[in-house]
Amino acid sequence: MKSIWNNIRVSILICSLAVVMNPLISRAQSDGFEVVKNLELIDLIYRNLDMYYVDKPVPGKLMKAGIDAMLRELDPYTVFIAESNIEDYRLMTTGQYGGIGALIRSSGDHVVITEPYENNPAFKAGVKAGDVILAIDGVSMKDKPSDEVSAALKGPKGSSISVEVERPGVGKKTIKITRDEIKIPDVPYHGIVKDGIGYIKLTSFTQSAYAEVKKAYDELKGQGMEKLIFDLRGNGGGLLIESVKIVNMFVPKGQEVVSTKGRIQEENRVYTALDKPTDLEIPVAVLVDGGSASASEIVSGSLQDLDRAVIVGSTTFGKGLVQRTMDLKYGSKVKLTIAKYYTPSGRCIQKLDYASRKEGERAKEIDETLLATFTTKNGREVMDGRGIEPDVKVEEEEYSRLTAMLVIENVIFDFTTQFVIDNPTIAKPDQFELADETYNAFKKFALGKDFTYSTASEEMLNRFMEVAEREGYLDTTSAEYKSVYQLVHPSKERDLDMFREEIEELLENEIVSRYYYQNGRIINSFKRDKALVEAVKVLGDTEKYKAILAGE
Repeated sequence: MKSIWNNIRVSILICSLAVVMNPLISRAQSDGFEVVKNLELIDLIYRNLDMYYVDKPVPGKLMKAGIDAMLRELDPYTVFIAESNIEDYRLMTTGQYGGIGALIRSSGDHVVITEPYENNPAFKAGVKAGDVILAIDGVSMKDKPSDEVSAALKGPKGSSISVEVERPGVGKKTIKITRDEIKIPDVPYHGIVKDGIGYIKLTSFTQSAYAEVKKAYDELKGQGMEKLIFDLRGNGGGLLIESVKIVNMFVPKGQEVVSTKGRIQEENRVYTALDKPTDLEIPVAVLVDGGSASASEIVSGSLQDLDRAVIVGSTTFGKGLVQRTMDLKYGSKVKLTIAKYYTPSGRCIQKLDYASRKEGERAKEIDETLLATFTTKNGREVMDGRGIEPDVKVEEEEYSRLTAMLVIENVIFDFTTQFVIDNPTIAKPDQFELADETYNAFKKFALGKDFTYSTASEEMLNRFMEVAEREGYLDTTSAEYKSVYQLVHPSKERDLDMFREEIEELLENEIVSRYYYQNGRIINSFKRDKALVEAVKVLGDTEKYKAILAGE
């Protein structure tokens, strides 16, 4: 034990000397002392914990908790990546991992398969959505969290596992699966949606994002595409360089796409279009929403600033920070925020101010008095500090509390599993429609499930009554309260009819995914996609498209 602590103290001394003596670090002497002091305190605190704490501490777990807590004080994107989580990091940056190729989620005391990826090992072995995972290689998976089950399913390419499942309507069966290198596509779907209008869905910015977008684009051009809808909704971003390459497809060589500014000079960079563009003339509409962040906002923001595309949808997330991953010892890494990025107009779209938040508080939006207005290439006004505001707004619709619970409690999922047993085939994704008898059957199924929910109106009414009671008005408002309460109190039967349209949308989409997988799910969603319909209208009206970009 003594030698271990000697090594730790030597490491701290080395770190301390590096902080104080390194001439490249322009930190005040008092700051250097604070670092030295606190490193030594960490050493002393843990030494006493290890020697005297009533239960034996787990060193790795305790230290990681301390590191994570420290980094959380900065921003949500600065994180420590332990060696045990490197596979997840690899998936995030490359979209690749060794495994069976299936989505899973918890349901009761087991984990279920929610969707096997088409043409991947699980799919080829006959795994179905709805299969309940009972055991993996003979080890029971009952009461195991989904991340633990996921880890058990992953492994090197070519290795095999035996998965015991309970299949509704069939019973128990054991499936042998040979793992492979799974690549989650950045572009899960592309196609012609209407009269020469192409559509490309990009869900992430891994190392292959540009290559997949370019391939999809070339295929669509070969099918007669004359205009493009580029869907970035729900895309949380990824690699900055991939976003630059994608913007380069539509802007001249040499054009500035994005710049970064950090605390040190080396992070002040300008990224320009390095290659010959793919197409400078094709009309482009970019779909965005609140889930579009980071690299998605670089693409949409740059194309907006350069008046190269019409942005359609709702305001984006507002992440204007850039991260870099640094290698550490023992196979671990740290991903830290090193700069803010700026679109061609000069704006930074970062919405939350992490630097000014007080201890224990959530970060707040940047104060309106600090916001500035910038102009696009054609002189249109755009604002910083608020994400990307679309040129054509299509507000996101919130689902009701009931609908949310039907998803969370797996009611829609479980009904669909039974539907597939009873219906071997359905119509094509763009033609399938939920029959009245199917929805009535679902309604009966849902009413038989034991779950509760509250409405926002009910919660507000209860708060009102609490205030009324404190102020002495309860007796005079009691009758009116009871009357209103009956209107806003949850009623499954009433709400299943009231919110039928949105429930049908999710139910129909889930059913289609069981027969036609991810591609089918996307195609089916087009029927009720208001933002897509609006993008088609804009691209179909050449004068309107030009007027928007001209700021008229």
